[in-house]
Amino acid sequence: MKIKRPLYRTKIAIAVKDSILFATMLSLAPIAAFADTPAATSNTPGLSAILNHDDLTYGGVTLYGTIDVGFVHQTHGTPLSDSYTDGLGYVISKNSNKSINTIAPNGMSQSKIGLKGDIKIDDDLSAVFKLETGFSPTSGMLSDGRKSLVANNGVPLDAQTSNADSSRSGQVFNGVAYAGINSKEWGTLTLGRQNSLLTDAVGKYDPQGASYAFSVIGYSGVMVGGGNTRDARLDSAVRYSHQWRAGRLAMLYHFGNGNNGKAYQLNLGRDFTLADLGLGDLGSSNYGKLSFDAFYSNNRSTVNAASLSAAQVLTKPTGSLAATISDNTAYALMLKYTLNPVNLYAGYEHIRYANPSSPLAAGFSDIGGYLISVVNNTAFTNEKILGISWVGAKVAITPKLDLTGAYYHYNQNSYKGNSCGDSSAGSCSGSLNATSLSLNYKISKRLDAYGGAMYSKVNDGLSSGYLHTSSVDPMVGMRYNF
Repeated sequence: MKIKRPLYRTKIAIAVKDSILFATMLSLAPIAAFADTPAATSNTPGLSAILNHDDLTYGGVTLYGTIDVGFVHQTHGTPLSDSYTDGLGYVISKNSNKSINTIAPNGMSQSKIGLKGDIKIDDDLSAVFKLETGFSPTSGMLSDGRKSLVANNGVPLDAQTSNADSSRSGQVFNGVAYAGINSKEWGTLTLGRQNSLLTDAVGKYDPQGASYAFSVIGYSGVMVGGGNTRDARLDSAVRYSHQWRAGRLAMLYHFGNGNNGKAYQLNLGRDFTLADLGLGDLGSSNYGKLSFDAFYSNNRSTVNAASLSAAQVLTKPTGSLAATISDNTAYALMLKYTLNPVNLYAGYEHIRYANPSSPLAAGFSDIGGYLISVVNNTAFTNEKILGISWVGAKVAITPKLDLTGAYYHYNQNSYKGNSCGDSSAGSCSGSLNATSLSLNYKISKRLDAYGGAMYSKVNDGLSSGYLHTSSVDPMVGMRYNF
């Protein structure tokens, strides 16, 4: 039995893809036209003026986007995927295999296109909305992590292309799609498909700015999803946020629908000067600012999808997937200290995985319309504990050039039941360590060039079943924002 998506979803996806390609060509057309001009006249805008154009805003509505493409060498990698959200496995993975050199998408950030609005109603109140979708600039296809999993159903590790689960799974708006109201006095209330609170925070507190190529917590959605990448963005969610003076509060509630469990998230944060900490005259801005945010996340009956094994492919519907179901609880604390030209970062997240309180039966349709034909509701009879920590620094060498270094550490307990600490099973204790260094040069307001490398290595339980246990991935690229 072959699983087909509804025809209207296919047509809409094609339309969005065409819109993305058109917007890409439109945004780059002025650059191309200028490049083809033999010499600029006095009435011709310079390249700097073209690249630094004003926002594409009319009546409070803004068209925006990002195009990010580069080239990477991987000592142990997997071939480029035309649909996988990250494009490539920038961090060592089970299927990381041969040395490769390839064009690479989304190294510094997700390529995307979107519309956002902030339309004034009165002096204090405005209507807000945001619609966004991510895409692969190398294929023109919508980001679809689960399509990359389906493409590797039954495929041996050493023959696989890059793949992983993702909250971006081929939806027309695989980023966000929400609307609401904003009040300067009372805060912002929105409803729809929204980023998790952790997803929005990682861009601020990750030294590498949630880069796919240079940050483990940017590359993998485990941290921002509170345990599973699928929960980095949540459908049917209501969110409230408010900033007052130096403090901030945010709350998110996912109602749950069908087979999707409920989720609760809370964020409290504050910015401090040294004076706020009781250090008197040292509170001058010359001594910098400390920011911190604390988070709580609780996700029920959440789904971690995977490709079907060779044996499962023989009996399960074509195009379906396997999944592990769990209840996840996470706590996180993130810190940033700013003392120009230096920014220092640190963070820690504690994630607990337990068997679902409401198990799911095989045969349900999950995000992106993908059928889950194999389920495991008992993977965490002994609870799994995953600790994620990171530190790093960003230095503005010049007003246009930033140097960033970061270290990431994942640590997993033994939840197999026998206290194992080797690579005999993925449920044994283990660790992942990664170090990265990057340079980013701002060519203009809209265009920047970057280069760097990340080294990642897995040990013991987290290396179980891997073809190789480490990889170095140097990359260079360019990113254009409009």
